[in-house]
Amino acid sequence: MNLIESYGLPLLGGALIGLSASLALLTHGRVAGISGLFGGLFLPGHDARDFRLWFLLGLVVAGFVLSRVHPMAFASTALRSFAVMAAAGLFVGFGTRLGGGCTSGHGVCGLCRLSKRSLAATITFMGTGILTVLVMKHVLGVVR
Repeated sequence: MNLIESYGLPLLGGALIGLSASLALLTHGRVAGISGLFGGLFLPGHDARDFRLWFLLGLVVAGFVLSRVHPMAFASTALRSFAVMAAAGLFVGFGTRLGGGCTSGHGVCGLCRLSKRSLAATITFMGTGILTVLVMKHVLGVVR
């Protein structure tokens, strides 16, 4: 892997995420937290349903375009099946909604507004993830 792939592509991806979150906030006054956007689709009488649908459709279309332009971005090195990975993603999304938070909403939108609550939430998310990997790798020997 060369320097551009190692650092340039993730940097570009982060910049695009920041740009899209900023545009959503500036144009619609909405925080672009994926769990909140997706979860709000299923609440009766929830506002901004069109914004939510277009945002989610944009994520799917962007993923499709990326898969055609740069197929290696979707190369999986995971040792788990697609079903296990999909279930894990759904549980994470459900947990963040149940806890009244959203990882992307706090980590991207909340931090840029210097929200103390978002800083605490992001530190908690990251710390829990790091602790989980450490326990699974060094205690349980599950992660290679």
